[in-house]
Amino acid sequence: MIALTLAPLLLAAAQSAPTVPDAATQARVERVLREAPVIDGHNDLAWELRKSYDGAVEAVDLTRDTAKLDKPLQTDIPRLRKGHVGGQFWSLYIPADETGPEAVQATLDQIDIVQRFVRAHPKTFAMAQTAADVREARGEGKIASLMGIEGGHQFGGRLSVLRQFRELGVLYMTLTHGKSLTWADAATDAPRSGGLSPFGRQVIGEMNRIGMIVDISHVSDATMAAVLDVTKAPVIASHSSARAVADRPRNIPDPLLRRIAQNGGVVMVNFYPAFLSTEWNDWDNRRIAFAKEIGLPSAPSGQRSTPALVAWERANPQPRVDVRTVADHVEHIAKVAGYDHVGLGADYDGISGTGPEGMKGVDSYPLLFAELARRGWSDANLAKLSQNNVLRVMEGVEATARAMTGAPPTDANDPR
Repeated sequence: MIALTLAPLLLAAAQSAPTVPDAATQARVERVLREAPVIDGHNDLAWELRKSYDGAVEAVDLTRDTAKLDKPLQTDIPRLRKGHVGGQFWSLYIPADETGPEAVQATLDQIDIVQRFVRAHPKTFAMAQTAADVREARGEGKIASLMGIEGGHQFGGRLSVLRQFRELGVLYMTLTHGKSLTWADAATDAPRSGGLSPFGRQVIGEMNRIGMIVDISHVSDATMAAVLDVTKAPVIASHSSARAVADRPRNIPDPLLRRIAQNGGVVMVNFYPAFLSTEWNDWDNRRIAFAKEIGLPSAPSGQRSTPALVAWERANPQPRVDVRTVADHVEHIAKVAGYDHVGLGADYDGISGTGPEGMKGVDSYPLLFAELARRGWSDANLAKLSQNNVLRVMEGVEATARAMTGAPPTDANDPR
């Protein structure tokens, strides 16, 4: 990984950070992240490229600051380097209302987008499927690129399709997105299966067998508990935070944090202000309601905002969410589950251009590490947060798949 100074990034965020780290802290964070660069669990760049640029990967120059585009992004190569990102799980998100064969095709389109931008920058990115691949990419100074499906609706209820996605390099699957399925329940929808149906348990077993990580972000508490009852491999929550700090259904309560620790899994903290702060979420809901009142189909933010929304925000200042808020979630998970079970899944380019103050893009991770260092975190625990915990999970999933080598494929399909 190329050595970069943190000083410009930290100074630029001085307005939002409680203190500007001293030179010794800056140097220490620089060293930790150079030796153990961040592996982030969730980034929606592929969907943003599809939605905002019609999937025309070549039309977006990722070697330049994409925050300055007419349709700004939160991800580009210079900011990934500044953020000391050494590995990124690229989400293969599609909307939850796309189902059946159309969902399978849309997921293939998303795989194609990721593969195209990785291949377009061979000196920066390297596709990866194993912990060894990630380490090899790091040794070459490249960003390991991994893929994850963001919803069980995407394989069309056919385990043969799930197996083929794994063959194409998909490393994890989030069991649901925002809608409950016949075999697994979402955190933000009415239950349909009471946790996991018999087919849902077969999905988990097949994922264990083929070495696909089970991702329990977005799922209901009952589904999360059911997964932890049946999985033979450690799990991840690729982009979830702590419910005790912000009471949102997408966040994870303490009893389940403890169970994830017992499983050997890792909870990767999300940077979306609505999940970090209930006060910010309430403010955002009022902002969205105002946008509807004035006839807007959505409530755009940042460069995409409207004069009316800007005026509303002046009259209704948003609650403060900054690096300290993120650190509170990280520290709570570390306290409840242990330092071995917390990671980062910021959800950039999937959070409508938002983020904590001074942390609106993939260059932001060093700010968090400086804040945690200020709070007394050791180098070893900072390195666990940045990459060691998720690498351990990957190795555990790989070991489980090796142990199940002799087991035959499961030929079940969703009975619906």
